[in-house]
Amino acid sequence: MKKRKIGGLEVSAIGLGCMSMTGGYSDSPDRDEMIALARAAVDRGVTFFDTAEIYGPFINEELVGEALAPYKGEVVIATKFGWEMADGKPTGEVTSRPEVVKQVAEDSLRRLGVDSIDLFYQHRVDPQVPIEE
Repeated sequence: MKKRKIGGLEVSAIGLGCMSMTGGYSDSPDRDEMIALARAAVDRGVTFFDTAEIYGPFINEELVGEALAPYKGEVVIATKFGWEMADGKPTGEVTSRPEVVKQVAEDSLRRLGVDSIDLFYQHRVDPQVPIEE
């Protein structure tokens, strides 16, 4: 598999977007089948996986974390922040207030079962928060 650089990260040229593994555009697929799919992707050389707290919400990061747990240090997981959540549901608004981003990062670490997030980026720009913050 060819590789690409994303900043200081080297990843497979083909990545796996995991959003629909817990629904999204369709009914929720079988969890065990999706875990097997992610692991089969690793076996075929895929090292870049993308998820977000909003997918599910939350359950997609849990699935990705479980699926990729045997491959710690071998794969790159990207996850995103930027959607406002209230009582575990998206409000449809964006937020990138620093205290929210910090909490999302802590929650994503726990759901993914990792000590650090390889690539953590903004899902949607919050026009109320200067990008420098």
